[in-house]
Amino acid sequence: MDAMVNFPLHIFRAYDIRGKLTVFTPQVVTAIAYALAQQYQTVGQTKVVIGYDARLSSPQYAAILATIFEKQGLDVIDLGCCSSPMMYFMARQTHGTGVMVTASHNPKSDNGIKWILKGEPPTPAQIEEIGNAAAHHYIKVMDTPRIRGLSHQIKTDCCLSYQQGLLQDIQLARPFKIVLDGLHGSAGRCAEIVLTKLGCNVIALRCEANGEFPDHAPDPSQAIHLEQLRQNIIKHKADIGIALDGDGDRLVIVDDQAHIITADRLISLFAKICLAEHPQAEIVFDVKCSSMVAQTVKALGGVPTMIRTGSSFLRSYLSQSQGKAVFGGEYAGHYVFNDGRGFGYDDGLYAALRVLEYLSQFPEQTLSQLLSTVPERYCTEDTYISTYRSEPKIVLQDIERLSYQSKAQLSKIDGIRLDFADGFGIIRASNTGEYFTVRFDAANPLQLAHIRHQFVRMLQDKYPKIAQDISNIH
Repeated sequence: MDAMVNFPLHIFRAYDIRGKLTVFTPQVVTAIAYALAQQYQTVGQTKVVIGYDARLSSPQYAAILATIFEKQGLDVIDLGCCSSPMMYFMARQTHGTGVMVTASHNPKSDNGIKWILKGEPPTPAQIEEIGNAAAHHYIKVMDTPRIRGLSHQIKTDCCLSYQQGLLQDIQLARPFKIVLDGLHGSAGRCAEIVLTKLGCNVIALRCEANGEFPDHAPDPSQAIHLEQLRQNIIKHKADIGIALDGDGDRLVIVDDQAHIITADRLISLFAKICLAEHPQAEIVFDVKCSSMVAQTVKALGGVPTMIRTGSSFLRSYLSQSQGKAVFGGEYAGHYVFNDGRGFGYDDGLYAALRVLEYLSQFPEQTLSQLLSTVPERYCTEDTYISTYRSEPKIVLQDIERLSYQSKAQLSKIDGIRLDFADGFGIIRASNTGEYFTVRFDAANPLQLAHIRHQFVRMLQDKYPKIAQDISNIH
């Protein structure tokens, strides 16, 4: 039973598997491989594609998965080092069955696994099922495949096939000067090729995969990580900056003035693009998004729908909407098109190409001018705050009880979200650790301070440390 006790069930999260390499070991990967093979065979799948990101351990972990899958009778197509969107694209030849070894935007000390079943991301129940099955296999796994010293392989034919899919979809009416930052992840190389083939002048930064991530974690949602990109936009007088995360499913856009475009504003722009072709359709976004997004969608004649955070939930909602929901976006930078174009999954490069295509239709306008109609918000970044060993469920119940004294509209889709006249605040229990994630948004700084103070006031008597941390957020 000791092996069961030592098995790291905490790495099986709401939408993928992710953890530190100290616990996400080759033996754990082997146990997961047996569990995944079993899950695929149960639903009648016989073929699977496997891709992996830039991390140093990723080729080895992908090889372990391939070895076990083949041992269990599955046919494996090795995609080599690629982005998650490329894996999703290539999985169409295996009836939507594929695995990606990646820890996305996490630091180099982590790794993980994402997978799809018949084109769909696994449900939380299916992830839990893999965790429990892997824990049982872990006891029996004595024969972890001995695979050492593998280098990252680029499979040109896979890359070409994915490029072709994008190039057939996107039409640029004019070329652009673009600064592209791959953050040393696995998506930069292919993105540079696609943009160049579209006739653009590309200034490429950190587009070669490097699992050492010498500067910082491949996370473009941190403004500090975009300094190099912003400086190069000014230096080269570029039209736009594009930053992709470690596995290429998240996007951050920087305009011609080197101003970072928030996800709220980008979702509003995508809503405008999609609703022009599909009037009165549904636009989906997660609970971390500004109230401005819902207001914009309504003003454009669309139907706004707020759902819980998690790109897999977003993709599932869109695919099950029978075409009613034409676009979905997340505050974290995941954007999914379901408007008869795109492929129904989050692809940072594809989302960037849709921005470029739209911008190319306005020869006299810059991106900053085009977005001037979408108001800037005053907001805090998604901030992590310790639970200080409080039980998250109880803390959220206490906030809910006290919130009825305010005039805010309460939402419990994912954590506690309070919408006020011109802004909102949200506190959620994290899916990944002993902390809360907190975010505030408003039309002006005064309103922002007022909303934050409401949360501080509700917490200060019973949870003074949490209240103090919230009052320190800027």
